[in-house]
Amino acid sequence: MRKRFRRTREFIGRHPRAASLSAVAIVLAFLWATPASWQTSTLRLAVPIALAAIGGIFAEKSGVINIGIEGLLIVSAFSSIIAVYWLGDGGATMGVSNLWWGLLVGILVSVLFALIFAIVCIEFKADQIIAGLAIWLISLGLAPFASRIVFGSPNTASVARFGSVTVPGLSEIPIVGYLLFDTEPQVYLMLAGTVAGWYLLSRTTFGRWVVASGENPKALDTAGVDVRKVRYAAVLLSGVFAGLGGAGFALGTLGTFAGGGDTAINGRGFIAIATYLLANYHPVGAVLSSFLFAGLNSLQTALQSAGYAIPTELIRTIPHMSVIVVLVLVGRTRLPDAAGDHYESGED
Repeated sequence: MRKRFRRTREFIGRHPRAASLSAVAIVLAFLWATPASWQTSTLRLAVPIALAAIGGIFAEKSGVINIGIEGLLIVSAFSSIIAVYWLGDGGATMGVSNLWWGLLVGILVSVLFALIFAIVCIEFKADQIIAGLAIWLISLGLAPFASRIVFGSPNTASVARFGSVTVPGLSEIPIVGYLLFDTEPQVYLMLAGTVAGWYLLSRTTFGRWVVASGENPKALDTAGVDVRKVRYAAVLLSGVFAGLGGAGFALGTLGTFAGGGDTAINGRGFIAIATYLLANYHPVGAVLSSFLFAGLNSLQTALQSAGYAIPTELIRTIPHMSVIVVLVLVGRTRLPDAAGDHYESGED
């Protein structure tokens, strides 16, 4: 048994992409055979993980390790709910639904926290891991504290959620139709964000700058490109994507924000990090991998609803234990050479 495990791990180490794609393919095939409710639940639950993962890819590819993504999801989810509550639940401002204004507020707050993180790491050369943990811990305490001030409880009031958007004709396609063309706006945002992230990173000059900033910042600097500006832009992009994920999840799936314990985000930002490591920093692969963890999240919800005689605490560990298994098996994901390193123009 030990020898078989060693061989499996050696194969995954030599062929991480093939192994990752195989694992994702197995999960997708499994989901294909599951009930429609499970499929749609998996797609919705993948939104914060997938978008946060894409944002994390940009930051880390540029050389800045942003493990504060969990905190960005928390503040964007909370601020989007409170913005809709203050603007008027179910109403509109300047002809635009307050839900969309709430989404925008969530993104802006996430970008603001990402900017603070970038300044601390790039300008003041703080340890990126410690700074990321600080962003997470500040968000973990700030959101429920603000909720207690406004609502008298760590949990906010419930607000309206985004309704389904149906594309005539396309929604009638078997399986794919109700999954992709009869769903909530946050799912469309996830799909659009996937395409935009892939194109920006793989097909643009800025994407090449981001990669060079994380692999060889000296060469990028020699070419006349400001490494600091590239890293700032990449970290702020991580804030945009995380904001989309957190606010979209809150306004599309939850309709409220629970501030107790690990909050309503419940570790999805950390799972997003495992997701893009599994996908070896590929945006499309990260989104597909997010279905793995979202599917397991749906599984634990289904097990709880079915009333199996399994302790609730044990069931809730399923998605998180899967992260540990994935990280053990996919142990050779290559970090960018300059990830975590500070750089000043003109350094030798």
